[in-house]
Amino acid sequence: MPKGLTLAAACLLVAVSARGQEKPLMAEDVFKNIQVLKGIPVREFMNTMGFFSAATNLNCIDCHSPESESLEGYAIDTPRKQTARRMVLMVNQINQSNFGGRRLVTCYTCHRASDRPEAIPSLLDQYSVPEDDPNRVEVIPAGPVQSVKQVSADQILDKYIQAIGGAAQVARLTSLAAKGTYEGYDTLSAKVPVDIFATAPNRLTMIVHTQNGDSVSTYDGANGWMAAADKLMRVLPLTGGDLEGARMDASLSFPARIKQDFQWRTGFPSVTIDDKPVQVIQNAARGATGAKLYFDSESGLLVRQVRFVDTAVGVIPTQVDYADYRDVAGVKVPFRRVITWTDGRSTIELAQVQPNVRIDAAQFAKPAAPRAKAEAQ
Repeated sequence: MPKGLTLAAACLLVAVSARGQEKPLMAEDVFKNIQVLKGIPVREFMNTMGFFSAATNLNCIDCHSPESESLEGYAIDTPRKQTARRMVLMVNQINQSNFGGRRLVTCYTCHRASDRPEAIPSLLDQYSVPEDDPNRVEVIPAGPVQSVKQVSADQILDKYIQAIGGAAQVARLTSLAAKGTYEGYDTLSAKVPVDIFATAPNRLTMIVHTQNGDSVSTYDGANGWMAAADKLMRVLPLTGGDLEGARMDASLSFPARIKQDFQWRTGFPSVTIDDKPVQVIQNAARGATGAKLYFDSESGLLVRQVRFVDTAVGVIPTQVDYADYRDVAGVKVPFRRVITWTDGRSTIELAQVQPNVRIDAAQFAKPAAPRAKAEAQ
Protein backbone atom coordinates (compact mmCIF):
# COMPACT_ATOMS: atom_id res chain seq x y z
CA MET A 1 0.00 0.00 0.00
CA PRO A 2 1.33 3.49 -0.75
CA LYS A 3 2.63 5.45 2.23
CA GLY A 4 -0.28 7.87 2.08
CA LEU A 5 -2.88 5.13 2.35
CA THR A 6 -0.95 3.54 5.22
CA LEU A 7 -1.08 6.77 7.20
CA ALA A 8 -4.69 7.49 6.34
CA ALA A 9 -5.74 3.95 7.22
CA ALA A 10 -4.45 4.59 10.72
CA CYS A 11 -6.98 7.41 11.16
CA LEU A 12 -9.66 5.03 12.36
CA LEU A 13 -12.35 6.15 14.80
CA VAL A 14 -15.42 4.52 16.27
CA ALA A 15 -18.49 5.76 18.13
CA VAL A 16 -20.85 4.15 20.63
CA SER A 17 -24.57 4.50 20.09
CA ALA A 18 -27.09 5.23 22.81
CA ARG A 19 -27.83 1.52 23.13
CA GLY A 20 -24.14 0.67 23.59
CA GLN A 21 -23.70 -0.93 20.18
CA GLU A 22 -20.51 -0.01 18.45
CA LYS A 23 -20.86 1.52 15.03
CA PRO A 24 -18.36 3.16 12.70
CA LEU A 25 -18.19 6.87 12.17
CA MET A 26 -18.79 8.15 8.67
CA ALA A 27 -16.01 9.43 6.43
CA GLU A 28 -17.05 13.06 6.86
CA ASP A 29 -16.84 12.68 10.67
CA VAL A 30 -13.15 11.79 10.44
CA PHE A 31 -11.68 13.27 7.28
CA LYS A 32 -11.87 16.91 6.28
CA ASN A 33 -13.22 18.41 3.06
CA ILE A 34 -15.31 15.36 2.11
CA GLN A 35 -17.71 16.52 -0.61
CA VAL A 36 -18.90 13.51 -2.66
CA LEU A 37 -18.16 10.39 -0.61
CA LYS A 38 -20.31 11.28 2.38
CA GLY A 39 -22.41 8.86 4.39
CA ILE A 40 -20.10 5.83 4.15
CA PRO A 41 -18.02 4.25 6.98
CA VAL A 42 -14.35 5.08 7.26
CA ARG A 43 -13.33 1.54 6.26
CA GLU A 44 -15.46 1.73 3.09
CA PHE A 45 -13.96 5.14 2.37
CA MET A 46 -10.45 3.65 2.50
CA ASN A 47 -11.56 0.74 0.30
CA THR A 48 -12.87 3.32 -2.16
CA MET A 49 -9.41 4.90 -2.29
CA GLY A 50 -8.07 1.44 -3.12
CA PHE A 51 -10.58 1.13 -5.95
CA PHE A 52 -9.38 4.45 -7.40
CA SER A 53 -5.79 3.20 -7.21
CA ALA A 54 -6.67 -0.09 -8.95
CA ALA A 55 -8.59 1.69 -11.72
CA THR A 56 -6.05 4.40 -12.50
CA ASN A 57 -2.74 2.79 -11.48
CA LEU A 58 -2.06 5.84 -9.29
CA ASN A 59 -1.21 6.05 -5.60
CA CYS A 60 -1.96 8.54 -2.83
CA ILE A 61 0.64 11.15 -3.65
CA ASP A 62 -0.38 11.16 -7.31
CA CYS A 63 -3.72 12.71 -6.37
CA HIS A 64 -3.20 14.23 -2.93
CA SER A 65 -1.00 17.16 -1.98
CA PRO A 66 2.68 16.44 -1.22
CA GLU A 67 1.81 17.83 2.23
CA SER A 68 -0.39 14.76 2.91
CA GLU A 69 1.15 13.88 6.28
CA SER A 70 -1.92 14.85 8.31
CA LEU A 71 -5.70 15.04 8.01
CA GLU A 72 -5.31 18.68 7.06
CA GLY A 73 -2.82 17.74 4.35
CA TYR A 74 -5.16 15.18 2.83
CA ALA A 75 -7.92 17.79 2.78
CA ILE A 76 -6.01 20.11 0.47
CA ASP A 77 -7.67 20.20 -2.95
CA THR A 78 -5.64 19.32 -6.02
CA PRO A 79 -6.68 19.24 -9.69
CA ARG A 80 -6.85 15.43 -9.70
CA LYS A 81 -8.99 15.35 -6.55
CA GLN A 82 -11.41 17.78 -8.15
CA THR A 83 -11.46 15.69 -11.32
CA ALA A 84 -12.13 12.54 -9.30
CA ARG A 85 -15.17 14.16 -7.68
CA ARG A 86 -16.59 15.08 -11.09
CA MET A 87 -15.92 11.56 -12.38
CA VAL A 88 -17.77 9.96 -9.44
CA LEU A 89 -20.81 12.14 -10.11
CA MET A 90 -20.61 11.41 -13.84
CA VAL A 91 -20.44 7.64 -13.35
CA ASN A 92 -23.33 7.75 -10.88
CA GLN A 93 -25.40 9.67 -13.41
CA ILE A 94 -24.56 7.19 -16.19
CA ASN A 95 -25.67 4.26 -14.06
CA GLN A 96 -28.79 6.01 -12.86
CA SER A 97 -29.86 7.20 -16.30
CA ASN A 98 -29.06 4.06 -18.28
CA PHE A 99 -29.04 1.08 -15.91
CA GLY A 100 -31.67 1.86 -13.30
CA GLY A 101 -29.06 2.69 -10.69
CA ARG A 102 -27.22 -0.63 -11.00
CA ARG A 103 -23.48 -0.10 -10.86
CA LEU A 104 -22.56 -1.51 -14.26
CA VAL A 105 -20.11 1.27 -15.12
CA THR A 106 -17.24 2.15 -12.76
CA CYS A 107 -13.93 4.01 -12.88
CA TYR A 108 -12.30 0.73 -13.89
CA THR A 109 -14.61 0.39 -16.90
CA CYS A 110 -12.83 3.18 -18.76
CA HIS A 111 -9.43 3.48 -17.13
CA ARG A 112 -8.64 -0.25 -16.96
CA ALA A 113 -5.49 0.37 -14.89
CA SER A 114 -4.30 3.02 -17.33
CA ASP A 115 -3.73 6.67 -16.50
CA ARG A 116 -6.28 7.69 -19.13
CA PRO A 117 -9.26 6.17 -20.95
CA GLU A 118 -8.34 4.58 -24.26
CA ALA A 119 -10.00 5.94 -27.43
CA ILE A 120 -8.12 3.94 -30.10
CA PRO A 121 -8.57 0.16 -30.46
CA SER A 122 -5.57 -2.00 -29.60
CA LEU A 123 -4.62 -4.48 -32.33
CA LEU A 124 -2.69 -6.46 -29.74
CA ASP A 125 -5.87 -6.92 -27.71
CA GLN A 126 -7.85 -7.75 -30.83
CA TYR A 127 -5.60 -10.40 -32.33
CA SER A 128 -3.77 -11.91 -29.37
CA VAL A 129 -5.24 -14.54 -27.07
CA PRO A 130 -5.76 -13.01 -23.61
CA GLU A 131 -4.74 -15.04 -20.60
CA ASP A 132 -7.72 -16.43 -18.71
CA ASP A 133 -8.20 -14.98 -15.25
CA PRO A 134 -9.59 -17.75 -13.01
CA ASN A 135 -10.94 -15.12 -10.61
CA ARG A 136 -13.34 -13.88 -13.30
CA VAL A 137 -14.92 -17.25 -13.97
CA GLU A 138 -18.71 -17.17 -13.66
CA VAL A 139 -21.52 -19.71 -13.60
CA ILE A 140 -22.60 -20.75 -17.08
CA PRO A 141 -26.26 -19.88 -17.75
CA ALA A 142 -28.65 -22.82 -18.14
CA GLY A 143 -28.13 -24.45 -21.51
CA PRO A 144 -27.66 -27.83 -23.19
CA VAL A 145 -26.84 -30.72 -20.90
CA GLN A 146 -23.07 -31.17 -20.72
CA SER A 147 -21.50 -34.52 -21.46
CA VAL A 148 -19.58 -34.44 -18.18
CA LYS A 149 -21.69 -34.81 -15.05
CA GLN A 150 -21.65 -31.68 -12.91
CA VAL A 151 -19.88 -32.10 -9.57
CA SER A 152 -21.89 -30.69 -6.68
CA ALA A 153 -20.54 -28.28 -4.10
CA ASP A 154 -21.06 -30.92 -1.40
CA GLN A 155 -18.92 -33.39 -3.36
CA ILE A 156 -16.14 -30.82 -3.76
CA LEU A 157 -16.20 -29.96 -0.06
CA ASP A 158 -16.34 -33.63 0.98
CA LYS A 159 -13.21 -34.27 -1.11
CA TYR A 160 -11.54 -31.27 0.53
CA ILE A 161 -12.32 -32.46 4.06
CA GLN A 162 -11.03 -35.91 3.17
CA ALA A 163 -7.88 -34.42 1.63
CA ILE A 164 -6.93 -32.51 4.78
CA GLY A 165 -7.45 -35.47 7.09
CA GLY A 166 -11.05 -36.64 7.12
CA ALA A 167 -14.13 -35.41 8.95
CA ALA A 168 -13.35 -37.17 12.25
CA GLN A 169 -9.81 -35.84 12.44
CA VAL A 170 -10.83 -32.33 11.41
CA ALA A 171 -13.48 -32.28 14.16
CA ARG A 172 -10.82 -33.12 16.77
CA LEU A 173 -8.85 -29.99 15.95
CA THR A 174 -10.31 -27.31 18.24
CA SER A 175 -7.60 -24.67 18.52
CA LEU A 176 -4.38 -23.44 16.93
CA ALA A 177 -1.57 -21.19 18.15
CA ALA A 178 0.90 -20.35 15.40
CA LYS A 179 4.09 -18.33 15.00
CA GLY A 180 5.79 -17.26 11.82
CA THR A 181 6.69 -14.27 9.70
CA TYR A 182 4.67 -11.60 7.93
CA GLU A 183 5.89 -9.50 5.01
CA GLY A 184 3.92 -6.70 3.36
CA TYR A 185 3.44 -3.02 2.56
CA ASP A 186 3.02 -2.17 6.24
CA THR A 187 6.42 -3.68 7.08
CA LEU A 188 8.22 -2.04 4.15
CA SER A 189 8.55 -5.55 2.65
CA ALA A 190 10.62 -6.74 5.62
CA LYS A 191 9.79 -9.98 7.41
CA VAL A 192 8.48 -9.43 10.94
CA PRO A 193 7.08 -11.84 13.56
CA VAL A 194 3.40 -12.77 13.48
CA ASP A 195 1.25 -14.63 16.02
CA ILE A 196 -2.04 -16.30 15.07
CA PHE A 197 -4.62 -17.65 17.53
CA ALA A 198 -7.74 -19.54 16.51
CA THR A 199 -10.42 -21.61 18.23
CA ALA A 200 -13.27 -23.63 16.76
CA PRO A 201 -15.70 -23.01 15.34
CA ASN A 202 -14.82 -19.53 14.05
CA ARG A 203 -12.69 -17.25 16.22
CA LEU A 204 -9.44 -15.86 14.84
CA THR A 205 -6.86 -13.26 15.85
CA MET A 206 -3.67 -12.26 14.05
CA ILE A 207 -1.03 -9.98 15.58
CA VAL A 208 1.66 -8.60 13.28
CA HIS A 209 4.60 -7.16 15.18
CA THR A 210 5.59 -4.36 12.80
CA GLN A 211 8.62 -2.12 13.21
CA ASN A 212 6.36 0.62 14.60
CA GLY A 213 4.16 -1.51 16.84
CA ASP A 214 1.50 -4.20 16.69
CA SER A 215 -1.18 -4.47 14.01
CA VAL A 216 -4.12 -6.61 15.17
CA SER A 217 -7.06 -8.16 13.35
CA THR A 218 -9.68 -10.05 15.38
CA TYR A 219 -12.92 -11.93 14.74
CA ASP A 220 -14.84 -13.19 17.78
CA GLY A 221 -17.43 -15.29 15.95
CA ALA A 222 -19.81 -12.39 15.35
CA ASN A 223 -17.86 -9.12 15.35
CA GLY A 224 -14.52 -8.12 13.93
CA TRP A 225 -12.00 -5.33 14.40
CA MET A 226 -8.74 -3.98 13.03
CA ALA A 227 -6.29 -2.08 15.20
CA ALA A 228 -3.05 -0.54 13.98
CA ALA A 229 -0.10 1.10 15.70
CA ASP A 230 0.75 4.45 14.14
CA LYS A 231 0.87 8.11 14.99
CA LEU A 232 -2.95 8.24 14.91
CA MET A 233 -4.05 5.00 16.55
CA ARG A 234 -7.69 3.90 16.59
CA VAL A 235 -9.67 0.66 16.51
CA LEU A 236 -11.88 0.05 13.49
CA PRO A 237 -14.91 -2.29 13.58
CA LEU A 238 -15.38 -4.42 10.48
CA THR A 239 -18.62 -4.17 8.53
CA GLY A 240 -20.11 -5.51 5.30
CA GLY A 241 -17.79 -7.50 3.08
CA ASP A 242 -14.84 -6.99 5.42
CA LEU A 243 -16.74 -8.64 8.27
CA GLU A 244 -17.91 -11.44 5.97
CA GLY A 245 -14.30 -11.99 4.89
CA ALA A 246 -13.16 -12.25 8.51
CA ARG A 247 -15.89 -14.82 9.11
CA MET A 248 -14.76 -16.84 6.11
CA ASP A 249 -11.12 -16.80 7.22
CA ALA A 250 -12.08 -17.97 10.71
CA SER A 251 -14.35 -20.72 9.36
CA LEU A 252 -11.65 -22.04 7.03
CA SER A 253 -9.34 -22.43 10.03
CA PHE A 254 -11.69 -25.18 11.28
CA PRO A 255 -13.68 -26.30 8.21
CA ALA A 256 -15.67 -29.09 9.87
CA ARG A 257 -18.88 -27.08 9.36
CA ILE A 258 -17.96 -25.36 6.11
CA LYS A 259 -20.89 -26.99 4.28
CA GLN A 260 -23.48 -26.02 6.88
CA ASP A 261 -22.32 -22.48 7.68
CA PHE A 262 -22.49 -21.17 4.10
CA GLN A 263 -24.73 -21.65 1.08
CA TRP A 264 -22.62 -22.91 -1.80
CA ARG A 265 -23.29 -23.01 -5.52
CA THR A 266 -21.32 -24.60 -8.33
CA GLY A 267 -21.64 -24.83 -12.13
CA PHE A 268 -18.50 -22.88 -13.04
CA PRO A 269 -16.58 -23.74 -16.22
CA SER A 270 -13.16 -25.38 -15.99
CA VAL A 271 -10.27 -23.06 -15.11
CA THR A 272 -6.65 -23.49 -14.08
CA ILE A 273 -4.34 -21.98 -11.47
CA ASP A 274 -0.61 -22.45 -12.05
CA ASP A 275 -1.49 -24.77 -14.95
CA LYS A 276 -3.45 -27.09 -12.66
CA PRO A 277 -7.22 -27.57 -13.07
CA VAL A 278 -9.33 -26.31 -10.19
CA GLN A 279 -12.96 -26.65 -9.12
CA VAL A 280 -14.78 -23.50 -8.01
CA ILE A 281 -17.64 -22.97 -5.58
CA GLN A 282 -19.19 -19.71 -4.41
CA ASN A 283 -21.05 -18.56 -1.30
CA ALA A 284 -24.49 -18.15 -2.87
CA ALA A 285 -25.88 -16.28 0.14
CA ARG A 286 -23.88 -13.23 -0.93
CA GLY A 287 -25.07 -13.33 -4.54
CA ALA A 288 -22.67 -12.34 -7.29
CA THR A 289 -20.18 -10.97 -4.74
CA GLY A 290 -20.05 -14.11 -2.61
CA ALA A 291 -16.60 -15.46 -1.77
CA LYS A 292 -15.24 -18.07 -4.17
CA LEU A 293 -13.16 -21.07 -3.14
CA TYR A 294 -10.83 -22.84 -5.59
CA PHE A 295 -9.85 -26.47 -4.99
CA ASP A 296 -7.15 -28.46 -6.78
CA SER A 297 -9.10 -30.94 -8.91
CA GLU A 298 -6.61 -33.74 -8.25
CA SER A 299 -5.62 -33.34 -4.58
CA GLY A 300 -8.84 -31.69 -3.38
CA LEU A 301 -6.87 -29.11 -1.36
CA LEU A 302 -7.97 -25.47 -1.15
CA VAL A 303 -5.57 -23.35 -3.21
CA ARG A 304 -7.34 -19.98 -3.36
CA GLN A 305 -10.07 -17.84 -1.85
CA VAL A 306 -11.39 -14.70 -3.55
CA ARG A 307 -13.78 -12.48 -1.65
CA PHE A 308 -15.32 -9.12 -2.45
CA VAL A 309 -16.09 -5.83 -0.69
CA ASP A 310 -18.57 -3.30 -2.02
CA THR A 311 -17.55 0.37 -2.00
CA ALA A 312 -19.19 3.62 -3.01
CA VAL A 313 -17.68 3.36 -6.50
CA GLY A 314 -17.40 -0.38 -7.16
CA VAL A 315 -16.52 -3.83 -5.86
CA ILE A 316 -12.93 -4.66 -4.91
CA PRO A 317 -11.53 -8.21 -4.59
CA THR A 318 -9.17 -9.77 -2.06
CA GLN A 319 -7.32 -12.93 -3.06
CA VAL A 320 -5.81 -15.43 -0.60
CA ASP A 321 -3.56 -18.16 -2.00
CA TYR A 322 -2.79 -21.22 0.14
CA ALA A 323 0.28 -23.48 -0.17
CA ASP A 324 2.80 -25.60 1.73
CA TYR A 325 0.28 -27.86 3.47
CA ARG A 326 1.74 -29.68 6.49
CA ASP A 327 0.35 -32.15 9.00
CA VAL A 328 -0.84 -30.66 12.30
CA ALA A 329 -2.45 -33.19 14.64
CA GLY A 330 -3.52 -35.25 11.66
CA VAL A 331 -4.94 -32.27 9.72
CA LYS A 332 -3.21 -30.63 6.76
CA VAL A 333 -2.78 -26.90 7.39
CA PRO A 334 -1.43 -24.37 4.85
CA PHE A 335 1.82 -22.91 6.24
CA ARG A 336 2.04 -20.26 3.50
CA ARG A 337 -0.60 -17.70 2.60
CA VAL A 338 -0.32 -14.82 0.16
CA ILE A 339 -2.97 -12.10 0.47
CA THR A 340 -3.38 -9.77 -2.51
CA TRP A 341 -5.76 -6.82 -2.69
CA THR A 342 -6.06 -3.49 -4.46
CA ASP A 343 -3.58 -1.75 -2.15
CA GLY A 344 -0.83 -4.33 -1.83
CA ARG A 345 0.28 -7.88 -1.14
CA SER A 346 1.39 -9.63 2.05
CA THR A 347 2.87 -13.04 2.74
CA ILE A 348 2.44 -15.13 5.89
CA GLU A 349 4.78 -18.06 6.43
CA LEU A 350 4.22 -20.17 9.52
CA ALA A 351 7.16 -21.74 11.33
CA GLN A 352 5.31 -23.65 14.03
CA VAL A 353 1.70 -24.49 14.83
CA GLN A 354 0.56 -25.85 18.19
CA PRO A 355 -2.76 -27.74 18.02
CA ASN A 356 -5.43 -28.08 20.69
CA VAL A 357 -3.88 -25.66 23.17
CA ARG A 358 -5.83 -23.54 25.64
CA ILE A 359 -6.34 -20.00 24.34
CA ASP A 360 -7.77 -17.35 26.63
CA ALA A 361 -11.11 -15.99 25.41
CA ALA A 362 -9.75 -12.47 25.95
CA GLN A 363 -7.52 -13.07 22.94
CA PHE A 364 -10.61 -12.63 20.75
CA ALA A 365 -12.06 -9.57 22.48
CA LYS A 366 -12.12 -6.15 20.88
CA PRO A 367 -8.44 -5.14 20.76
CA ALA A 368 -7.13 -2.11 22.55
CA ALA A 369 -5.47 0.54 20.42
CA PRO A 370 -1.87 -0.67 20.11
CA ARG A 371 0.88 1.69 21.17
CA ALA A 372 3.58 2.70 18.74
CA LYS A 373 7.04 1.61 19.85
CA ALA A 374 8.24 5.20 19.90
CA GLU A 375 5.49 6.06 22.41
CA ALA A 376 6.04 2.93 24.49
CA GLN A 377 9.69 3.84 25.17
